[in-house]
Amino acid sequence: MCNFHGCMGLKKASGRAFAALLLEWHHSVNQRKMPWKGVKDPYRVWLSEVILQQTRVEQGLAYYERFIETYPTIHELALAPDDEVFKLWEGLGYYSRCRNLLKTARYITYELKGAFPSTYPSILALNGIGPYTAAAIASFAFDLPFAVVDGNVIRVLSRYFGIEEAVDLPETRKRMSILAQDLIDQKQPAAYNQAIMDFGATVCKPRQPLCATCPFKRTCVALKNNRVEQLPFKSKKLVRTQRFFHYIIFEFQRNVYVRKRTDKDIWQGLFEFFLLEADQLLTTEAILASNEVKQIAGKGSTLVHESMNMKQQLTHQEIIGKFIHIRLASPAKGLEHLTAVDLSAVRKLAFPKFIVSFMHEKL
Repeated sequence: MCNFHGCMGLKKASGRAFAALLLEWHHSVNQRKMPWKGVKDPYRVWLSEVILQQTRVEQGLAYYERFIETYPTIHELALAPDDEVFKLWEGLGYYSRCRNLLKTARYITYELKGAFPSTYPSILALNGIGPYTAAAIASFAFDLPFAVVDGNVIRVLSRYFGIEEAVDLPETRKRMSILAQDLIDQKQPAAYNQAIMDFGATVCKPRQPLCATCPFKRTCVALKNNRVEQLPFKSKKLVRTQRFFHYIIFEFQRNVYVRKRTDKDIWQGLFEFFLLEADQLLTTEAILASNEVKQIAGKGSTLVHESMNMKQQLTHQEIIGKFIHIRLASPAKGLEHLTAVDLSAVRKLAFPKFIVSFMHEKL
């Protein structure tokens, strides 16, 4: 095995052979089909890449098709109401992507007169677009030679070249980007980028990679040194903070009270019920006995339902909580900052996945 500096000679010597063999695999073997592959429309390329950020292809595919059906052009997306777009996005998570999607669609439509930027720097300057997404749009839509560097690419390069440095360090990522750019086929940048991403997704997989049938099995450094399962190497373990959310659904005459989350926090722009956040998970008895809930519920209210404890894993947070459904005997007091919505209409609003999972079963 070698470090980044020590095996640069190996990388330069084998780079052309690597790219040629990868493209041969792509043209003759790769059967991975997706509706955005080969598309040159920058809007559709951009939409697919934004949806696939932090999202598995299997999950993102249906969302992409629904978005294209509902908003076939960037102009139609720009004209759409925020709540309507958020509802279509519901369940994908990482809602900042949706906010940036709308902001960028409107910027291109109104400020750029509908002309999607066509150079790497101008694409990179758009809201919500980083180096990877900019490279993907530049190469797939405009045939510009900019290498994509995502998790699949990092895994393939780490294993093939035997890179032992921690890939979660900024300096290593920078070197990875330089290496990826050195390797890209200048004449076929779109095909090359698609090939290396598909190869990482279908052959050089995170678990149970297909090393026995891999076209690089004779030259892969990690395979030669029995390091496939250990690479790419990360120096840090992800630490998640825990937050405890207790949602109370106050219902009066078939209306439930909701509010939109506007703070710069998780789920910004999505709706939720009355929230009681605490530093630990509370029992139903403790929630009902809290001053806030007692003041709102008043006399004669009925406990309709209490859920089991629920969890949702976010990237840096773990949400733990429960739902309590209370039917009020009289109009609520203390819920002026929430909006009463008829039960028949509440499902039309966009809620975070944590709440949607409960609503599908009990509301």
